Amino acid sequence: MSFSSDEVNFLVYRYLQESGFVHSAYTFGIESHISQSNINGALVPPAALLNIIQKGLQYTEAEISIAEDGSERCIETLSLIDAVMPDVVESRKQAAVKTQNVKSEPSNTNGEGETSQSCTNHTTNMEVDGGVEIPSSKATILRGHESEVFICAWNPTNDLLASGSGDSTARIWNMNDNSNSANQLVLRHCIQRGGTEVPSNKDVTSLDWNCEGTLLATGSYDGYARIWSTDGRLVNTLGQHKGPIFALKWNKRGNYILSAGVDKTTIIWDASSGNATQQFAFHSAPALDVDWQSNQTFASCSTDQCIHVCRLGMDRPMKTFQGHTNEVNAIKWDPQGQLLASCSDDMTLKIWSMRQDSCVHDLQAHSKEIYTIKWSPTGPGTNNPNVPLILSSASFDSTVRLWEVERGTCIHTLTKHQEPVYSVAFSPDGKYLASGSFDKCVHIWNVQSGSLVHSYKGTGGIFEVCWNHRGDKVGASASDGSVFVLDLRK
Repeated sequence: MSFSSDEVNFLVYRYLQESGFVHSAYTFGIESHISQSNINGALVPPAALLNIIQKGLQYTEAEISIAEDGSERCIETLSLIDAVMPDVVESRKQAAVKTQNVKSEPSNTNGEGETSQSCTNHTTNMEVDGGVEIPSSKATILRGHESEVFICAWNPTNDLLASGSGDSTARIWNMNDNSNSANQLVLRHCIQRGGTEVPSNKDVTSLDWNCEGTLLATGSYDGYARIWSTDGRLVNTLGQHKGPIFALKWNKRGNYILSAGVDKTTIIWDASSGNATQQFAFHSAPALDVDWQSNQTFASCSTDQCIHVCRLGMDRPMKTFQGHTNEVNAIKWDPQGQLLASCSDDMTLKIWSMRQDSCVHDLQAHSKEIYTIKWSPTGPGTNNPNVPLILSSASFDSTVRLWEVERGTCIHTLTKHQEPVYSVAFSPDGKYLASGSFDKCVHIWNVQSGSLVHSYKGTGGIFEVCWNHRGDKVGASASDGSVFVLDLRK
């Protein structure tokens, strides 16, 4: 068996992407010239590096546990670090030999000898703790993507589910008639090369429907944003970013699209013409997320730890918020556009107001990076005006937290996940919260009580969860290339 440095670099690059280290992956990809390798990423299965490491670890354990006569001897499970240390491996081998010799000697005990340690693996059923495990009959698995599915989003007016993947495609799944995976539109992200269109072989990193549900915008690692119709037709290609696009959003009016890129800029695009209306170059490092406050005003955040609030037609930020001590992963305006929430690798969640320079609340409770945040669709100015406004945060510490914003207090800590939580989403009525984790589980929680209501375990780590417009279906996208829909109707 042989391997090249390009192959090793690609597997490390893919591992960083799958683990959520998007920006580290990009930097590593540039420095190791991933784009110049001849590796077809669409053919590489998810978690390839981990699978190879696991097999190597199993081989090392087998090498120790199989005696010269072919018999098997019980050993303690090796850790990954132990397996690469020759002294540790040799000592385990000697210990295993001694144990085998002791066991082979006739026993002179009176029958009260100790029970030998079992080598078998035991699995336990998933605990739901009062929640109902969603049966497989209520889950529709949508297969077609050939790589990780990073994102998914429901159409705001009907049951069309969009998904974006590392296979350089987005897909639109028609779930209006409970159709299966055969009913899908494939949106191929291609680039011009030598006068012909070829697949970009770049990840689709972001997607967003316009408010009317007539158009879908996608952003890609190939540096282009694209606008698609619901029948899968490419309407426009938006090309001014130099490098990957990390986020994009439609404004409510539907005339502008806002994008953020690794080139440190944000761009407002005219959706009808596909032209860049204004490019904002205020960040000193890659821009990671954007969110509209109004039809012409938006906020952006970056690995430079800063948040800028900008307005179309203005050549300087209206406001700059500083206070995070590590890269800012996500920002979200509340439904009224009064408060801006931000989350960071510095493990804090901060809430800002245009009325002051310092943050309104500095919420420090998570013990690891906070990957994303979502506001509930409740409070004044929403369809649920009499329900309190809540903020949710998802962290790599495997927890989700719900925050009462006025006082800045954590009202619930949701702790059933076993791995980093990548996504949270409120139901349209604000009564329920869905969360998705790399433990392959989607949990649905009662927001008021913080209790677990439903659980479903998929076949890959969950990158994204989302609710349809009626609140009776949850979509999820996973690291193994699957997309699934949970039907919550009775």
